[in-house]
Amino acid sequence: MDFEQDFLIYIDNHIIVVRKPSGMLIQGDKTGDITLFDLTKTYIKNKYNKPGNVYLGLVHRLDRPVSGIIVFARTSKAAARLNEQFRNRNIKKIYWALVQGTPPKQGDFIDFIHRKEQSSTISNNTNGQRAELTYRLIKKRNNISLVEIDLGTGRHHQIRVQFADRGYPILGDFRYGSRIKYGNRSLALHACKLSFTHPVRQTIMSFYTLPDENWPKHLLPEKKESI
Repeated sequence: MDFEQDFLIYIDNHIIVVRKPSGMLIQGDKTGDITLFDLTKTYIKNKYNKPGNVYLGLVHRLDRPVSGIIVFARTSKAAARLNEQFRNRNIKKIYWALVQGTPPKQGDFIDFIHRKEQSSTISNNTNGQRAELTYRLIKKRNNISLVEIDLGTGRHHQIRVQFADRGYPILGDFRYGSRIKYGNRSLALHACKLSFTHPVRQTIMSFYTLPDENWPKHLLPEKKESI
């Protein structure tokens, strides 16, 4: 496993941006499986010959079955400023998803989501957390559709439950009604673009990455359709 080849997208003194493979944990759980957080800390420690414990700030997450872009903070100041951007919804997050069926060409989903343990449901009242996203249909093939999602809020399993509730479950998402397998411990959901203000330089930064190899090539956007 070569960290720079397989994971690294960008690094400076304040942040490190990496690509998360589907099926890998961001941080540790009871399984004890390897995590992206630990791999990134080890890379920084070895690359810069840092003694002792290496600081790495976790400012956002992706579900284990989801692939895509993650930014970690390399200093506590950077972590605090990135956390503030996430709280204030100043960070733009774009996803691709393969869903069963054919949704309308574009739309806005606004729901209230209630979380119970490891799952989420659409609430029938406003007691849950407000969840917002905008999507557009990019292409479809054999009753499978590629949608691009602009995530307005970051609720637990938000994209998964909002599309499933409307009859368009994400491929591989058996928890929310999919009947089509997708890879090992994976969903056809990919965080393809992340844009934010650099926590120190105050410049807008945007990063983009393609999905894992198990994503069907014929259901990738054409170049003219790419974000």
